[in-house]
Amino acid sequence: MSSGSGSRRRVPLLVAAIAGVVLVVVVRQLVVGGSAPGDRGQAKAPRTGCVSLRVTASSEKAALLSGIAEDYNRTDRTANGSCVEVRVASKASGAAAEALARGWDERVDGPRPDVWSPASRSWTVLLRQRTTAQDKADLVPKDTPSIAQTPLVIAMPRPMAEALGWPGKQLGWSDVLALSRDPRGWGGHGHPEWGRFKLGKTNPNFSTSGLNATIATYFAATGRSSDLTSADIVSPKVIDYVRGVERAVVHYGDTTLTFLSNLYAAGQRGQGLNYISAVTVEEKSVWDYNQGNPTGDPATLGRQAKPQVPLAAIYPKEGTLVSDNPFVVLQAEWVDAGKRAAAADFLGYVREPAQQRRFTDAAFRSFEGRPASAINQANGMLPELAYTVIDPPPPAVLDEVARSWASLRKRARVLMVIDVSGSMGSQVANASQSKLDLAKRAAHAAIGQLEPDDQLGLWTFSTADQAGAPPYQELIPPAPVRQVKGRFGGTVDGLVPSGGTALYATIRAATEAGRRSFDPDKINAVVVLTDGKNEFPPDNDLSSLLADLSAEDAEKAVRVFPIAYGAQTDLDVLQQVGAASRATAYDARDPASIEKVMINVFSNF
Repeated sequence: MSSGSGSRRRVPLLVAAIAGVVLVVVVRQLVVGGSAPGDRGQAKAPRTGCVSLRVTASSEKAALLSGIAEDYNRTDRTANGSCVEVRVASKASGAAAEALARGWDERVDGPRPDVWSPASRSWTVLLRQRTTAQDKADLVPKDTPSIAQTPLVIAMPRPMAEALGWPGKQLGWSDVLALSRDPRGWGGHGHPEWGRFKLGKTNPNFSTSGLNATIATYFAATGRSSDLTSADIVSPKVIDYVRGVERAVVHYGDTTLTFLSNLYAAGQRGQGLNYISAVTVEEKSVWDYNQGNPTGDPATLGRQAKPQVPLAAIYPKEGTLVSDNPFVVLQAEWVDAGKRAAAADFLGYVREPAQQRRFTDAAFRSFEGRPASAINQANGMLPELAYTVIDPPPPAVLDEVARSWASLRKRARVLMVIDVSGSMGSQVANASQSKLDLAKRAAHAAIGQLEPDDQLGLWTFSTADQAGAPPYQELIPPAPVRQVKGRFGGTVDGLVPSGGTALYATIRAATEAGRRSFDPDKINAVVVLTDGKNEFPPDNDLSSLLADLSAEDAEKAVRVFPIAYGAQTDLDVLQQVGAASRATAYDARDPASIEKVMINVFSNF
């Protein structure tokens, strides 16, 4: 695939559909066993003097590739006469691209890679643009061969897809746009009980499926599957189309797993047609989900029942992008001739039939695009269908797409709720700051992701004696960021810790306040940062809180994104709160991670 303007290619859906099957099975093989069932238990003397090759791989395939690397290391293969030791680390594609663009700080980003394998070549195009824009050397070589493939699809609960004509009718982004704009919602297709059309789509700055879906909608808006230009990005017609699709989004986020896990749980409660109407995911995720494994974790495959409402994969008629999992040997000063030879040999090993079967068993397609047999209509995929493959646009145009999304995405109305109980004043080891100090810094960084016309509010909570007043305080009512940003910063900086943790009462009150001022044209959300467990006896009923959250009208859901901050928090409780509100909890039990976690939380907006 070239990295220039998009080329139009027709690929049998048989090839596209099998990718979903491959990833799950492959990862399980890596965890459960190696290339030969008896080999893993056999001790082998450690080798010395080997070339060390570090590979950073996207999260969804890192375990699989790590297992392949372990088997490779057990062989007697050499590169330029030297043995090779391959080590694979997992890092989300967007995070890795950002780290490489700014120079990769090992103290922050982990071991520096010699080889990078993001989920999609779209990330290599963005990296090339952003390094050259800084007058830095281009790290991406001309040749970035694929090691496995899986196309982007629009996944719908099967009854909804069937209501639109699936599998006989080829659907696409134009159908999403029409549903988004139709005030009748699903009523226009005979199902008013399903409400309005609700789309799950991840943030393109963090997630491959979000990035590829954004690119695909821009192409769909032009009516072409190639040659996207800078003029297209600012075309009123294109802007209106993309904004129309984004209007249906329920929230964004850094991973599709939030949508898939919540959808599975909703289905088990008999609410599988009320949570979301569609989610943009990679094909393999449809297979994972329909096997009862919405997280795609190979360790959980087979542990849960299949979903009450399976997903159907829609291969957009306007064209789609493929996550081609490129193998990028970095053009960097630390990657010498020995490492390049080692990388070439490992790539050859990964592309051999035995290793490719591990990918296809896990619902990927092979590096040539060949699917496995599990890609079939019974599993929600259409192998006989042909679809158009869209290549990423040129680097400068793709960068414009990524940057323009911020102005077109659905706006948010976010209430940030910060725990100021006494324990927030405790010092963080090796940080010379309190937990509250670190949280303040994280809050400043996170709100930088909001646009001026997003809305932001601030509450705090504790059980400090307030003469009968509620254990929470509204410090800044939600208002446009352009109006409150300065006040927000000063107010956060002035917070002082005292008292205990009135968690349940505060969440209950914050969501009720959100419902009273609900804005249907925005993502309505509450972000709750807490370092403890509920310590407020007047409201200590978790079951009641969860029931209230899950009973919310899906059309007017105020989503709660709790952050478990510090070792004393009960992450399980916060996960229940997040899921009940159709959102998710975030883990910052290592206080040093709070800034990164807070930024991930705000990726939902």
